Amino acid sequence: MKRTFDFLASSLGLCLLSPLFLLVAIAIRLESPGPVFFRQDRVGKDGKNFLICKFRSMVANASGIGPLITTAGDARITRVGRFLRRTKLDELPQLLNVWRGEMSLVGPRPEVPTYVALYNERQREVLSVRPGITDPASIAYADEEEILGEASDPARVYVEEVLPRKLELNLRYIEKMSLPYDAWVIWKTIWKVVNKGRPS
Repeated sequence: MKRTFDFLASSLGLCLLSPLFLLVAIAIRLESPGPVFFRQDRVGKDGKNFLICKFRSMVANASGIGPLITTAGDARITRVGRFLRRTKLDELPQLLNVWRGEMSLVGPRPEVPTYVALYNERQREVLSVRPGITDPASIAYADEEEILGEASDPARVYVEEVLPRKLELNLRYIEKMSLPYDAWVIWKTIWKVVNKGRPS
């Protein structure tokens, strides 16, 4: 049922959002040279690598001129990219990954191989399901870039503090995974994006 829902929803989303994809692609190309899409190796279900697809929000070859971790105020982020990241529009091309069966709409966010290599045996249980575009950890850490931007050593804080907490949230998600719960996670994600930056 989950895979059927993912396939139908991603197919519909890709059709309906195609005009928006075109507008975003034009904006990216007008601002900075380089590809429209950002592709990167991530670790998916059963430990199999795949190429995640996002709209490029940073300068071309950003991974070659800076760290894996992105913090608030990172000079590599373009002006268009800042908007895309704030609104999560940069994540929309992952609907292609969902359509191909590499990802789900909801599931543990896929990490790069460098960080997956640090998982302990229990943490590797997150690889038993398809990774997702959003998950409970994405909601809890919607301000992750700001948190890391305040750290003196963002990479250490991510590996030692943020990542273990995110993995714990995702292990809890797997325990109660269901279509109604996925719908709740999608709704909470949308609510978080819409209300981000508003005064509480």
